[in-house]
Amino acid sequence: MCVIIVKQDKKKLPIDVLESAGRVNPDGLGVVWLDTYEVTYHKSKEYKVLNTSRPFAAHFRYATVGKVGISNTHPFQCGKKKDEYLMMNGTIRGLGDKDTCDTKVLAGMLGEFPRNEWGAELKKFACRFLSVNIRNKSFQLFNKNLWTKKDGVWYSKPDVIEDNVIAVYGTLKKGYGNHSYYLGDSKMLGKGHTKDKYPLVVEGLPYLVDEKGKGHQVAVEVYKVNDKTLANLDRLEGHPKWYCRRQIPIMVDGKEILCWIYFNTTTTATGKQWHKTYKKTYVQPPKKSTYSQSSFNNAWWSVPDPVDSPLRKEPKVTYYYEDQELDYGGYPVREEKPMCVNCFHDLEHDMFNNYHCNKCDAWFSETEILKP
Repeated sequence: MCVIIVKQDKKKLPIDVLESAGRVNPDGLGVVWLDTYEVTYHKSKEYKVLNTSRPFAAHFRYATVGKVGISNTHPFQCGKKKDEYLMMNGTIRGLGDKDTCDTKVLAGMLGEFPRNEWGAELKKFACRFLSVNIRNKSFQLFNKNLWTKKDGVWYSKPDVIEDNVIAVYGTLKKGYGNHSYYLGDSKMLGKGHTKDKYPLVVEGLPYLVDEKGKGHQVAVEVYKVNDKTLANLDRLEGHPKWYCRRQIPIMVDGKEILCWIYFNTTTTATGKQWHKTYKKTYVQPPKKSTYSQSSFNNAWWSVPDPVDSPLRKEPKVTYYYEDQELDYGGYPVREEKPMCVNCFHDLEHDMFNNYHCNKCDAWFSETEILKP
């Protein structure tokens, strides 16, 4: 999902925030410079243009409707109102097509409304909007209750604020089963190990026991994550009842970093084998000829597989920037998540028939959610 960032003072944003915004939203960057109200367009990977003391309103796009390119990069002129521009974070079902994004269509429609009626029209959608008037040199946030303000900066979504540092040692590591879903968009700081010794037990799945001084300096990977990702990890690990998250020192490239890590609180390390690292073991699947295609696939995926297995590689999809080809890895289907009817936060599916909101802790069935 896209993100809009509005910085009004002369303080520079942390470069990590800008890098995260460009990494998570790779499909175009539009900037309104709030000292001159000049509008410029860039590729998301050019996020360093925002590493400045100049005030700005910036939109990083994650394409869900319409092709990738300058023609669909925010902000958009509002119809015949040549001085008015619009940015949006969200998706409006029914607007746009394979070539033109929904925000561009909406901006054209708004141009037919008197300016004083825009607020009422935009409140009909569970999206975040920013309008800019380059002649009057002014801007306005709409649906402001859905925005996040931190250190004087407005964010249409807080996902790019990665304030939490976490160390992982099991299936959340790169190339393992839970990595792509939970940490695929997070920044990896490096590989390292616990400063102190701890018992790492592997019984089907790995778990770390909070008995300092026993075992080994356990191998880990370290990531910076936002609050939403941390909440999703807590839910995955059953924090604080099954696994308990607490901070310990981790050594990365000779430097000590204080990181969150998950300990199993329901067992001890007594009488068990202690490991230094967790590695998947590979078991050769049965020959294809002895199974139907369906049963073979089921058998293959039930077996732990090596990181370099060709069947584990995600398909590669190519998007286009007008006449220049850009490659992004990932799944070709780009759909936004359903939203909470209470606070409009993204919902997470529980892999059964229910959805959970990590912001207000509400649960919903399939028929109760807001679909983008």
